[in-house]
Amino acid sequence: MTDEPVLEVRELRKEYRVRTSRAEAVPAAGSALLGHAVTRRERAGVLVAVDDVSFSVSPGQSLAVVGESGSGKTTVARMVVGLERPTSGTIMVSGRERSWRHVSSRERRRRAREVQIVFQDPYSSLDPRMSVRASLDESLRLHFDWTRERRDERVAELLDQVGLDRRQANSLPKALSGGQRQRVAIARALASEPRVLICDEAVASLDVSIQAQILNLLSDIRDATGVSYLFISHDLAVVRQVSDAVLVMRRGRVIEAGPTASVLSEPSDAYTKQLLAAIPRPGWKPTPSNS
Repeated sequence: MTDEPVLEVRELRKEYRVRTSRAEAVPAAGSALLGHAVTRRERAGVLVAVDDVSFSVSPGQSLAVVGESGSGKTTVARMVVGLERPTSGTIMVSGRERSWRHVSSRERRRRAREVQIVFQDPYSSLDPRMSVRASLDESLRLHFDWTRERRDERVAELLDQVGLDRRQANSLPKALSGGQRQRVAIARALASEPRVLICDEAVASLDVSIQAQILNLLSDIRDATGVSYLFISHDLAVVRQVSDAVLVMRRGRVIEAGPTASVLSEPSDAYTKQLLAAIPRPGWKPTPSNS
């Protein structure tokens, strides 16, 4: 591995313009007997979703970004993959800064090849009308000028890589289980041979046993390809299994960062301690309600 980061984020910030409403009593037209009408006056405001976030990911490294809902972790992922435009800050992939000026279609395809994302819900990320083969072939046609025969070979290789039977190439998403659909989504993301794969709560909707299978699969893929992961999660038990380093976010800011083993064994921030305390331990049982 080289020391140069494959992904580097510096002082990333994302603001959203929001409108807040305030009820005001205004005299009604006509007689005072009609009382008062209530109208609403809107005011512009700013919501800071991500505030001064910096980190880097080395080739082959897995960095987890954790935090509660609304902490800004998914917004960071969407900016890295290009689905959101940062308000300020820098994103560099393979040493190239991702400018937000006019970008050609060729440049968009190149960026898409380098960074791919796997979402939480595999069913919504796959076209229900397209077979597994057609879905993977579409991605290959977008990124490579290959013959049909070469694409068919690559589809078979991708199915092998994610642990699916080649006979499932002709299946529609509705014929697959949740775990199988997520394997297809991972195969589709891998089709472009990305440098960085973002997993945005990629196992959160799966049963625990299937989660373990998918996490083992992701580990095997990293060992085989050297791809780097940006793993977005709220689950520290999952993070412990998949990441080399962890970034803890709260209210848009990074509050703690470091090697996973260090952060999870000796957290310095009270919020990280709260997240760790919420992980069910062996033998844990819910406290009975007194109601």
